[in-house]
Amino acid sequence: MNLPLAQLGPALVWLNIIGIAVFAASGALAAARRQQNLVTFAFFAAITSTGGGTVRDLLLDAPVFWMHDSGAIAVSLGMAVLVWVTPSWLWRGKALDWFDAIGLAAYAVYGAAKARSLGIPALPAVVMGVVTACMGGIIRDVLAGEPSILLRPEIYVTAAALAAALYVGLGSLGVPMPLAAGIAATAGFVLRALAITRGLALPLYRG
Repeated sequence: MNLPLAQLGPALVWLNIIGIAVFAASGALAAARRQQNLVTFAFFAAITSTGGGTVRDLLLDAPVFWMHDSGAIAVSLGMAVLVWVTPSWLWRGKALDWFDAIGLAAYAVYGAAKARSLGIPALPAVVMGVVTACMGGIIRDVLAGEPSILLRPEIYVTAAALAAALYVGLGSLGVPMPLAAGIAATAGFVLRALAITRGLALPLYRG
């Protein structure tokens, strides 16, 4: 499965774009909750949408993606402006959680795919998927002064791990890449959605 990323299909390109856009929106929403200015909206959008991919690329010793593709930053800034100019009632409730869930699933698959395209073995590639999916949200929460998603009881990292592992596993079994990506991203999103709507969580340590 050591293929150039461009040959893994347009589905992965779209997953990357979706991940950037929805994570950017979640970052802008974090700024909106604190009634910040447009510059802060843009910064939060950019750091949330690129944070996980930046850490991934540094660990993979690959060129940092947004340094060579201005489209990533353009999408992030566009989403920041979109959140800024739209009515606040559109973003109330769990909007941030839902945007984050979509980004989590999309980026977990894309991160794993990029790692595999660079010849990374299966298990480390799954870890790279999780890193890609989770680090941007963690950075956003730290900057916003919110409790990290990692410390909340409901399932989060597990959903990213499911998406990344499914993608790698299905690909290893010979499932076409677009189909594997679609199944994996959908499964990760559904698991995270259950966590949001029903409080689905792993058992806690009881000492």
